[in-house]
Amino acid sequence: MPQFLEHSGTSWKGQKVKHDQSLIDRLDPRLRVVLVTLFAFATVLSHNFIVLTVAVIAGFLLAILAQLNVKRTLRRVIAMDMFMIFLIILLPFTTPGETWFTLFGLSASKDGFLHALMILLKAHAVVLSLLALVGTISATTLGHALAHLRVPDKLVHLMLFTVRYLEVIGQEYKRMRRAMQARAFVLRTDMHTWRSIGYLIGMLLVHSLERSERIMDAMKCRGYKGQFYLFDDMRMGREDYRFIAIFVPFLCILTGLNFI
Repeated sequence: MPQFLEHSGTSWKGQKVKHDQSLIDRLDPRLRVVLVTLFAFATVLSHNFIVLTVAVIAGFLLAILAQLNVKRTLRRVIAMDMFMIFLIILLPFTTPGETWFTLFGLSASKDGFLHALMILLKAHAVVLSLLALVGTISATTLGHALAHLRVPDKLVHLMLFTVRYLEVIGQEYKRMRRAMQARAFVLRTDMHTWRSIGYLIGMLLVHSLERSERIMDAMKCRGYKGQFYLFDDMRMGREDYRFIAIFVPFLCILTGLNFI
């Protein structure tokens, strides 16, 4: 399992990815989850371009403080932009308002373009802040932080098991694909291919269900009663209070700018 969630999109094979300890890593995980949630709400609910621009700059500063890998972070942001670019192209032509320009008989509104740009700024600010504040927390620590914040146990357990066994399911899928290739299976656009892919997905679900039952039985043999014991070492320190003293007033100013 990857050490940090920020690296989970790169590999689920468990190899260690270099990550230098930063100021963000020394903060209480509970504090990081709460602050990034407040920041996301303040950003998403805003309709002021000044606020959104400041939020994007704050996201970049958080990414710098967290010492995120530049190439990996850019790759994630660009992947999001490839999806957002369709939104920017379509919204001007589907949103009513003042005509900005006409292309092939279709009218593009200025309001639609501004709305698409606003969504783009919000997405960048939230993604950068999530990668900086939450992405560098280990999956286990994040689960314990959510449990300390009184998130329902079922959601916490679901997240922990999902992160833990995605790699196992991926390995099972690769093993079954190799078995199909060993039998000279080649992907085509015919009924045999679709039927084979359907069998592959069905067997993957069946094997996952059987594995989950074996895991549950093994956990019960070890005394599992539906509850995980929490770490007791999550305590607020001086650096946490200093970060609160800077970040909370910033959020207040960011929220107040919406009313100007």
